[in-house]
Amino acid sequence: MNVFEAHLARRSIRKYRPDPVPAESVRRLVAAAFAAPSAVNARPWHLMVVDDRAKCERLGRLHDSLDPARDAPLVFAVCGDPRVGRRWIEDCSAMTENILNQCVEEGLGGCWLAVRDKCEEGVREILGIPDGIRVLCLVSVGYPAEHKEPRTQFEREKAHHHSWGMELPERMRP
Repeated sequence: MNVFEAHLARRSIRKYRPDPVPAESVRRLVAAAFAAPSAVNARPWHLMVVDDRAKCERLGRLHDSLDPARDAPLVFAVCGDPRVGRRWIEDCSAMTENILNQCVEEGLGGCWLAVRDKCEEGVREILGIPDGIRVLCLVSVGYPAEHKEPRTQFEREKAHHHSWGMELPERMRP
């Protein structure tokens, strides 16, 4: 599978088999996460790897939107330190996308679970995250218990050429 195919194959997977994620896959997911770009190379990110079943379940109960974490064998908490980089949200978003794309390579599924400004304090409490560190999101990871076909979500009216409202030429459309 090439990179383009991986982008199309990456889907939000919310149901997982109970099988643990092998340590070698976790190692590659972590390496991919830290390979993300960072504004002025500030790297304000911190990454927590959670494979403790009880903690994953507790995280999943904090908010309806975090439910996929309940049954995931692995959860990442993507955190940032705003004191280190004022673009921590963008940098941590790039880290998150790298994790999700690496999941495709590993034969795993993943889902970006928004935390910031929603249930951050609960996540901070469960994982012992210190004051000053923000939690952007959780990423639930595991072997998929559901199948989703690859696809693009291209929307013709949202792709502009040279000026807002100018349609993308046919030759450039997916």
